[in-house]
Amino acid sequence: MRNICLKLFILTIIFVIFSGCVSMMEKTGRVLDGSAFVEKTTVTYKTDTSDIELSIVVNKAGEESVIISLKNFPMMKIRGFKPDENGIFHLTSLEYLAGNTHGWNEFSLQIMGEGTLILGETVVMEILDIEFVQITQARIHRYDTRITGNDALTAMRNRHERILSLGEWMISQDAPKAQSLGVFNNYWKPLLFPEMVSKKRKPSNFLQDGDEFKKAEDIRWNTGYTKRILPQELWPIRDSGTLLRDWEEALSWIYLEYEWENIMELLSKKNNMRS
Repeated sequence: MRNICLKLFILTIIFVIFSGCVSMMEKTGRVLDGSAFVEKTTVTYKTDTSDIELSIVVNKAGEESVIISLKNFPMMKIRGFKPDENGIFHLTSLEYLAGNTHGWNEFSLQIMGEGTLILGETVVMEILDIEFVQITQARIHRYDTRITGNDALTAMRNRHERILSLGEWMISQDAPKAQSLGVFNNYWKPLLFPEMVSKKRKPSNFLQDGDEFKKAEDIRWNTGYTKRILPQELWPIRDSGTLLRDWEEALSWIYLEYEWENIMELLSKKNNMRS
């Protein structure tokens, strides 16, 4: 037991030295809870452009799974069973892990999906469909607080519902897609949170006669602007500061939802991969 603790301590120090702040917190969290040692990768395949990576992993019980990763969406992994003799494989979960300035969020979202996967010297993969079901596991690290169990599950499910509503509205707008995360943030933050940006970046319709303000999270929110731009179900979320908290703590999750159509377009092609 003493040797195990010593190894965990050494690994934690290594992560502190060689990782960026947010990345370090994520990796250290995985070391401390043991999840970094649960599975072993046996083989990895990549497309020629390395935009898609497929790994075969095995857990301690000897069970094999397929893990799909996307270069432009490193916060997400899609998990499924190995294909049957006909090359049909079923997807089971979307696993998310991303850091923020306050800590990190991690969850497993149960999905229903199917595709074809031909394993050989050259791997051919095509995903036909993915349907979200619900979040089944969650962990939150916020400052010095670690939230797990039902509390984390409830918080993540509530956040998921808010992100789905926000994403639906964002997708309905005539806005650019296929942006990087940084460009995505720079485009949407002034529109959603004019109170948080400089005067020259505020939208032209931010202030109008008759606007009222409500203070929440130490910010005076323009409730008139809220009603002008957002659907009614999002009004209390923005005016309470909850939407800003979601943005700060789960930006890459919101980005993932916004770009989901492009993700599916990429995965639905017949992608050829090699080890």
